[in-house]
Amino acid sequence: MIEIHDLTKTYGRGADAVTVLDRVDFTVSAGEIFAVVGPSGAGKSTLAQCINLLERPTSGEVVVNGERLTDLDAKSLRVARRRIGTVFQSANLLSRRTAAQNVALPLEYLGVTTAQTKARVAELLDRVGLSPHADKYPHQLSGGQRQRVGIARALALRPSVLLSDEATSGLDPAATESFLDLLREVRDDLDLAVVFITHEMDTIVKIADRVGRLDHGRIAEQGAVVDLLLDPESVLGEALRPQSAASSAAPGQVVVEVTHNSVAVPGDWIVQLSNQIGAPVSVLGGHVGDVAGVSVGHWTLAVDAAAADKVPDAVGALGLAVRTDVAAASVVAA
Repeated sequence: MIEIHDLTKTYGRGADAVTVLDRVDFTVSAGEIFAVVGPSGAGKSTLAQCINLLERPTSGEVVVNGERLTDLDAKSLRVARRRIGTVFQSANLLSRRTAAQNVALPLEYLGVTTAQTKARVAELLDRVGLSPHADKYPHQLSGGQRQRVGIARALALRPSVLLSDEATSGLDPAATESFLDLLREVRDDLDLAVVFITHEMDTIVKIADRVGRLDHGRIAEQGAVVDLLLDPESVLGEALRPQSAASSAAPGQVVVEVTHNSVAVPGDWIVQLSNQIGAPVSVLGGHVGDVAGVSVGHWTLAVDAAAADKVPDAVGALGLAVRTDVAAASVVAA
C-alpha cells in the first residue's frame, strides 16, 4: 500500500515561491491501480518525482506499507526506495547495455551475486516475454519491447509499489494494449499497488480501478472509474467517456444528451422512454461499453419539442440522467 498525505512541493521562497503540488491526498491499496490524470502543468511530473523521493516534498508524507519515507535520512531512504519500482516514459534504458544488462542494473548496485542476478534477470525477462531478446540493445528493440524491459527492471528488487510515469506516451495502439495487459498481469500476480500517471484518457478506462484529476497542483476530483462514469455531473467522468459524432435533429425536434448513472439500465430503454413520453425518440449518436462488468455510456437523442420536458423524469426511472454541461476540456489537454 502507498499513502500520499498532504503532499506539497514549493519551489523558491517569498514572493518568488511557486507551489506545484498543493496538499495532494490519495491512497492506493495492494492489488489496485490508481491513475492520475491532468493537463500539462498540472504537476504530474513533480508528483511522480515526489512519490519516489527523487524530489523531496516541501511538506506532507509518502507512506509505503506503514513506513513514512519522507521521515527517513538519506541512507535509510536508499533502502526504503527499493519498495517503489518506476517505469519511466521512453523506458530510460542505458543504450550501451543489453536488455538483460539493463534489468540487472539495480541488482548490481546492491551487490547481488552474479549467479543470483543471472537467475533473477532470466526470470523477469521470461515474465515480460523478452527471453529471446535478452542480448539485444535498446536500439534493436521496439518501443513496446523497451517498455517491457523497463517493467522488468522496475520489478528487479521485488517492490510492493509500481509507479508508471507516462509509460505509454509515444507507444502505438498495439504496443499500448500489450503494455497495459502486462501491467495488469504483474499487478494481479504480485499484488502490487500501482500509481499510473498519464494524460491519455482512454488508457485510464482500460486499466485503472480508481482515478484522480490533478488540477493546478491539487486533486480536484477522485473516485472509482465506474462511479465517475455513472455520474452525469462529474467533470472527470465526462472526460473519460469516449465521444462520438452525432447527426442533426430533424425540424421540430430538440437534442437531449443522456448518460448512464446506474448499473441497471434496461436493454430496451429507448422503447420504454418513447412510450413514457408519448413521442418517438431518435438516436443521433452515442457510445456504450463495459467497465468492470458495468455497462456505461452516453447518448445524443432527438425528441419532439413538445415532449422534451418529460425526458428528465422518464430517463431517471430507467437508470439514466440528462447530461448537463461540464467543463471537461481542461482535463484532456496534454
